Amino acid sequence: MRGQPRIPRCVWVIGILLLAGCSAFFDDQRKTDRSSSIVNYLYPGQANPLPPTSIPVLHLPLRVGIAFVPSSDNARYAGGHGVSEVQKQQLLARVADQFRQREFIQSIELIPTTYLRPGGGFDNLDQVSRLLSVDVVVLVAYDQVQFSSENKLSLAYWTIVGAYFFHGNKNDTQTLMEAAVYDVPSRHLLFRAPGVSETHATSTAIEVSAQLQQASAQGFAVATDDLIKNLQTELERFRERVKSAPETVRIEKRAGYTGGGASEAWFASAVALLALARWIAARRRTA
Repeated sequence: MRGQPRIPRCVWVIGILLLAGCSAFFDDQRKTDRSSSIVNYLYPGQANPLPPTSIPVLHLPLRVGIAFVPSSDNARYAGGHGVSEVQKQQLLARVADQFRQREFIQSIELIPTTYLRPGGGFDNLDQVSRLLSVDVVVLVAYDQVQFSSENKLSLAYWTIVGAYFFHGNKNDTQTLMEAAVYDVPSRHLLFRAPGVSETHATSTAIEVSAQLQQASAQGFAVATDDLIKNLQTELERFRERVKSAPETVRIEKRAGYTGGGASEAWFASAVALLALARWIAARRRTA
């Protein structure tokens, strides 16, 4: 109609681009799944792996290695963040520091993840143990899932200002870590321990990626704290099992190692109980 002002074409184009940008915020749910598996690393393609038959022999003081198994990180939305090698080494260092001062531990080596091949199995673990001169290896795996979904405040995202100021995204992070302690020569699992963390937060649409990255790092930090606590508990339980069933683990001392102290009492008890059991069995045979 004559007399009505015409809207310039550039205004239409800008309006369409703005609407397209706003609609991008309406991703009903974003998900990131990061994981690694001890089973997949040690037993690739094996549905029912056979248990080891030899008895583990622990040589004191222990030379221990600790490593993250290779991961299969799969960020399922653009901008997903994996776990860097630097972060992994920092987490491993925190675990190692809690056990390095034990009298029965000679050394703890931080093994770079790059030393382990995906699906490398015990053959790969044997190579690494010989390379670094370790007998016991702590393998660490993880499974972290992050969700980001929109809440009622996300309606404000239809305005550009709203995407910057309204916390219309609900972000959840669930982290599970697992440490499995293996005697490499015998391939025996000595004990294992979990570490868990769960966090919930909200953010604006603009802050989603940064908030999820921060929550990921926090989730691993909290899960590592829980892992350390549970490892200490499981180590004490392992000591008790050795006391009650010394025939399941053989203890040998390296040349020059004398042990001693309260932390070594469990090893001495294990050896004494084993000797006592053998003496009683011999007496019964000759009776």
